Amino acid sequence: MAAVKLFELGKLSSGRAAQLAQVSRVEFLTLLGRYQVSPFALTPEELEQDVLNA
Repeated sequence: MAAVKLFELGKLSSGRAAQLAQVSRVEFLTLLGRYQVSPFALTPEELEQDVLNA
């Protein structure tokens, strides 16, 4: 749970958070959904701009 929170706050990368949680990065990213944390660090505005640029 600490790794998820630190990732959510932007204090750890997904790779480092996975190491802290002692799971693979893929497993960590999958577990984020269980805690309703998005694996994407984009704001809604940044995401909208990315879609417009695609």
